[in-house]
Amino acid sequence: QVQLVESGGGLVQPGGSLRLSCAASGSGFTIYKMAWYRQAPGKQRELVAAITSSLSTNYADSVKGRFTISRDNTNDTVYLQMNSLKFEDTAVYYCNARSFGGSLNTWGQGTQVTVSS
Repeated sequence: QVQLVESGGGLVQPGGSLRLSCAASGSGFTIYKMAWYRQAPGKQRELVAAITSSLSTNYADSVKGRFTISRDNTNDTVYLQMNSLKFEDTAVYYCNARSFGGSLNTWGQGTQVTVSS
């Protein structure tokens, strides 16, 4: 089994920055893709950014140019650097890890990000 532990959420003013971290622990799987999703109140969970083990990335259009996903393959940790935060970035952010074949698909507990003045 693989467990994901997220950290780094909090309250920030518009235009500010936060950095989220997600560390995977456990064994039995090779993690292929790690990603950040978010879910705002009353909305569906949406993909924010993803990164593969070869460090290929993709982003939601709404965060391109503001967020950067990165990954440390030596310890299966993924980061999300969030800059120029907007009110609409307020959500619970979830980390996700998947194996190449999909037999692993696990989620972190979520971390709250609130952008407010």
